[in-house]
Amino acid sequence: MARILIIIPTYNEQANIASIVARVRASVPAADVLVVDDSSPDGTGVLADTLASTDSQVHALHRSRKSGLGAAYLEAFTWGLSRGYDRLVQLDADGSHLPEQLPTLLEAAESADVVLGSRWVPGGMVRNWPWPRRLLSRGGSVYSRVLLRLPQRDVTGGYRVYTAHALERMDLTSVDSLGYCFQIDMLLHAVRAGLSVVEKPITFVDRTLGSSKMSPSIVAEAMARVTIWGLTGRNARRSAAAAPASVPRVH
Repeated sequence: MARILIIIPTYNEQANIASIVARVRASVPAADVLVVDDSSPDGTGVLADTLASTDSQVHALHRSRKSGLGAAYLEAFTWGLSRGYDRLVQLDADGSHLPEQLPTLLEAAESADVVLGSRWVPGGMVRNWPWPRRLLSRGGSVYSRVLLRLPQRDVTGGYRVYTAHALERMDLTSVDSLGYCFQIDMLLHAVRAGLSVVEKPITFVDRTLGSSKMSPSIVAEAMARVTIWGLTGRNARRSAAAAPASVPRVH
């Protein structure tokens, strides 16, 4: 049986973390959970330690400062690969990614290297987003798809499953996007590495507790980077030259 690690990055998610961990554990009881906290001042990390102390399948990884979603995931991938996990899942702490849909995504990972939980394929949907936010997200995805020649419809979504094989092929040392652009960067690396990528429809639900870390300036910065990548082909050339395995795995 595949060993599964659900990675949940956090920053000031004290109101959400206990609930989301409980839902993950109920949806995929065999999976382990790794909470990656960027020194949240609201006590999220302390609560993560409490959860870990009462459940051997929950772990807490503490980072010294807030340095971006991408940095947290990259450190978590290294943590998981070094411990022999076969499937590594990205899942937001705020409840926007429904843990109840995990079994469907994990089933798809049995025959694909990367599984994208997609809002923009038939059957996918977004709840409780105002139309400007919906337009911004979908427009950013379309822009990135066209400029980077990516066939996937939802290139910015963060609900994903990577196999260990995929992460070892993607040259994670060359992924240098730490913020909103991280998801696009990772997908671009996966496609350039020749990995099989499938999309499965999900329902994305806007958070009800806490505050979003997204802002127009973050999105603008991401689109600027995508424009540079598209015009220069930098990532395509770099990924094509990457070694087949960049993250060591301990058995």
